[in-house]
Amino acid sequence: MIETGLKNLIDELRALPSETEWVEFKENKFDPDEIGEYISALSNSACLHDKPKAYLVFGLTDKDHRVVGTSVNLKTKKIGNEEYENWLARMLSPNVDFKMVEFFYEEYPLFIVIVDPAQNQPIRFKGVAFIRIGSYKRKLADFPEKERKLWGKTNPPVFETELALKDVKDVDVLNILDIPSYLKIFNLNFPSSKKAILDKLCEEKIIQKSKNSSYHITNLGAILFAEDLNVFENLSRKAIRIIFYKGKNRLETIKEQIIKKGYASGFVGMIEYINDRLPANEEMGIALRKEVKMYPESAIRELVANALIHQDFSIKGTGPMIEIFSDRIEISNPGKPLIDILRFIDHLPQSRNEKLASLMRRMNICEERGSGIDKVIDSIESFQLPAPDFIGDQNFLKVIVYGPKTLKQMDKKDKVRACYQHCALKFVSGDYMTNKTLRDRFKISENNYTSASKIISDTIEAGLIKDYDQESTSKKFAKYIPFWA
Repeated sequence: MIETGLKNLIDELRALPSETEWVEFKENKFDPDEIGEYISALSNSACLHDKPKAYLVFGLTDKDHRVVGTSVNLKTKKIGNEEYENWLARMLSPNVDFKMVEFFYEEYPLFIVIVDPAQNQPIRFKGVAFIRIGSYKRKLADFPEKERKLWGKTNPPVFETELALKDVKDVDVLNILDIPSYLKIFNLNFPSSKKAILDKLCEEKIIQKSKNSSYHITNLGAILFAEDLNVFENLSRKAIRIIFYKGKNRLETIKEQIIKKGYASGFVGMIEYINDRLPANEEMGIALRKEVKMYPESAIRELVANALIHQDFSIKGTGPMIEIFSDRIEISNPGKPLIDILRFIDHLPQSRNEKLASLMRRMNICEERGSGIDKVIDSIESFQLPAPDFIGDQNFLKVIVYGPKTLKQMDKKDKVRACYQHCALKFVSGDYMTNKTLRDRFKISENNYTSASKIISDTIEAGLIKDYDQESTSKKFAKYIPFWA
C-alpha cells in the first residue's frame, strides 16, 4: 500500500500542467545549499497556498514531467563528516518536518523530499526565508505582501490543543470526563489514586495542569471523553445527530437522537444504537432463521469514524450528522475534502485533526491509515449493495450508502460508480478488474457478459477506467485499471 501510494503521488504530481509553488522537479543535480533554499521556499509556499505538503522530486524532467530516474540519494550524502540530512535540519529554522523517501517507479529510481508547510513562522535556510513565485525560487523579503500574508497564516490554531474548559478542579475533571470509558478503551486498571488518573490524562494531552493547582480540559479530551458535550459551550454543536426518517425524504421524522457523550466514550453505544434500528432481512440457515442486517456494520462504523475525524472544527454551528432513510443512509460532516473524492480508495489519507485521528486509531475506533475506505467498498460489495456515493463541496462531505437494488433498478450513474470503485479496489489489492470480476460484483450470469461489457464501456467513456493492455482486442478477457493508475 505504501509503494502504491507513492506511485499514485508521483502520477498526481506529473499530471500537474507545470511546476507549482509547492512542487519542484529535479533530475540529478545535487547542490546542498540550493536544496535547503528549495525546502524553505516550498514549505513557505505550501503554507501560503493551504497545501498539506510540499514536494521536491528527483528523477523527473521539469518541462514535460517524464520519469527519467535519478542518481541522487540525499540519505547517503555528507557535508564533511556530518550526514547531509542532519546538516540540512540544522540549517533550517525553525524546525520543519521533512521526510526523505527513495523508491522505484517501475524500473526508475526516484528520490522525494516531502516537506510540511510552515506553521509558526516562515522557514529559513541559513537565516534567509525563501518563497516560490510560480516555478521560481525567490527571497521572501523581496515580496513584502506575500511575507505579510504568510505571517498571517503561520499561526493557525490547532483544534486539539486549544482549551475547551479552563481552571477546573481535579474532582470536577473526574466528573466532567468519562474516566471509566477512558480506562476501559485503553485496557487500563483503575489507578490507585486520583493523582495517578490526572497524571495519565495529562500524558495523553486530554487535560493540562494550570498554574493554580487546577486543570484545563483540552478540546481533544472534551470531544473524545465528555460525559456531556453541552458542558463545553464551543463543542456542544459538534455532538453527533442521528435522524430516522419514515420514507425516502425528510418530510416525516420518526426519531432524532443527539449523542451528547464524547466521540470515544459514546462510539460503541452509538454504533449499536444505529445498527439495532437498521432494517434487516430474515435468512434461513441449516436449522434456524437468522436476521441479516441490510448494511454492513463495518462500513457504517468506518464511515462514521471518518466523519468525526476529518470534520473541519473551525466551521461553527454544525457537526456530524447521520440520516437514515428507508432506502439509504447519509453520513455528512462539515469541511471540504482535502483530497479528490475519486481518490479516496487509493490515496494516503490526509487529516485536519491528526492528533484526534491518531488517538482514535490507537483506540481501534477507525482503521489504520490508508485501509478504511478500501474495506468499506469491499464490505459493501460483499453485501451486493450499490456503490456508495461520495459528494464533496466547499463546506461539507457527504457519503451515501444505498440499500439493496437489483441491476435493473440501478441507473447508469450507479453502474458506472460501482464499476470504477470495483476497478480501483482490485488495483490497490494488486489485481485487475475483468468482465468476470465485474459480473461477480453484480451477480450477472456468464452468458450475459455483454451487460458487463456495456457497463465497462460506459465507465471508460466517463474517463474513470482504462484498458490495461491497449493492444488487446478481447473485451471478454480484457483487464482494466483506474484512470490514475
